[in-house]
Amino acid sequence: MKRIKQGWIGLLIVILTLMAAGCGKGETLLTLGTGGQSGTYYPLGVATAKIFTDKGDNVKANAVSTDASVANINGIEDGQYDLAFVQNDITYYAATGTEMFEGKSSDKLRGFGILYPEVIQVITTADTGISNLADLRGKRVAVGKAASGAEANARQVLEAAGLTYEDIDEEFLSFGDAAQKLKDQNLDAAFITAGTPTGAVQELGATHEVRLVSIPADTAQALKDQYPFYVDYTIPKDTYGLDEDAQTVAVSAMLVISSEVDEDVAYDLAEVFYENLSELAKAHQKGSVISLETAREGMPIELHAGVEKYFEEQGVQK
Repeated sequence: MKRIKQGWIGLLIVILTLMAAGCGKGETLLTLGTGGQSGTYYPLGVATAKIFTDKGDNVKANAVSTDASVANINGIEDGQYDLAFVQNDITYYAATGTEMFEGKSSDKLRGFGILYPEVIQVITTADTGISNLADLRGKRVAVGKAASGAEANARQVLEAAGLTYEDIDEEFLSFGDAAQKLKDQNLDAAFITAGTPTGAVQELGATHEVRLVSIPADTAQALKDQYPFYVDYTIPKDTYGLDEDAQTVAVSAMLVISSEVDEDVAYDLAEVFYENLSELAKAHQKGSVISLETAREGMPIELHAGVEKYFEEQGVQK
């Protein structure tokens, strides 16, 4: 009887030890800020959250639709989001307290990785008669949501072309809303900053003949001279079934992560993210552009310590 009692006590100790170990670890809950459902951030964000949840070490991640870059940075600062998709130029403004972040620089933003080019697309339809930037004068033009990353790009491109909001009838709209108003002929053109092909543009192309307004070389050069984040970019004509390629400029999409995320967790997230990039390629064409080799190119802020540790182990240079 004494032996049986001791056996039960031993078994109970083992069970309690296992339970304590399980409770000690705990599940890591993460919220990932993306963008509008008609853009590129959202499908990639959903796929990223799935990678984190399915492959991560006791992680449960949830991707939420947001107003993209500026809202995502504010969400990181407010503790709403643990990671987020952001343009690298907007990240720089947040880190330095400039542009729309004048006087309120961020101290929580850390780099997770540069992803792919974010292309500035000036969209119109064949029936508007718009063929160049000068033709936007006096027209109804969507410039992105107010104080968004896309809106900053639109304003900067217009300025480089010698135009301001006083020269156009500007409307602050999301990509999806802008595409709908173009469909309904209640809008003449729209600025969209997103990876190509962009869902909102593809949807518009299903019912209307889409036109892309090129940014000429001199305007692009003026833009690059003033803002170091812009690079020349060509949108191939077959992207949207166009008659010819469109010349424009681009910044870069990136993932940021809060400094409050544990170092070991951040390391684990980086490992599963970069080892499962094929899942991102299935979610959106831009996923096939993302690579570990280019993850530090154009990085405007300090990397998270956990991510940096992973990069160093993989030989990813600055």
